[in-house]
Amino acid sequence: QVQLVESGGGLVQAGDSLRLACAASGRTFSNYAMAWFRQAPGKERAFVAAISRSGGSTYNVDSVKGRFTISRDNAKNTVYLQMNSLKPEDTAVYYCAARTYGTTWSRTDEYDIWGQGTQVTVSS
Repeated sequence: QVQLVESGGGLVQAGDSLRLACAASGRTFSNYAMAWFRQAPGKERAFVAAISRSGGSTYNVDSVKGRFTISRDNAKNTVYLQMNSLKPEDTAVYYCAARTYGTTWSRTDEYDIWGQGTQVTVSS
């Protein structure tokens, strides 16, 4: 089973960019579809983006389309979230998650493994 460690969060201004990374331990990373979720204070954890095992298919929530891009490097056991044109409403703790099987990308209960999260704060 893989373990996930996120990095790359920080404090930025509106309009800036950040790239989050999620490094996975273990040798079975390519067996997992990966996703990014975020949780703002007082809100439920929400789906942001997902990527298939091979990286050939990606899915984004409407609010980040055109701004965020998910990608993965199976040789490096890492999934990324490139975030451009950041807005204050993007402020949240960002989590990466892994699953072997599921039917709905946005359902948190379909993910088997979670990272500890990384804080992203966007000031106006």
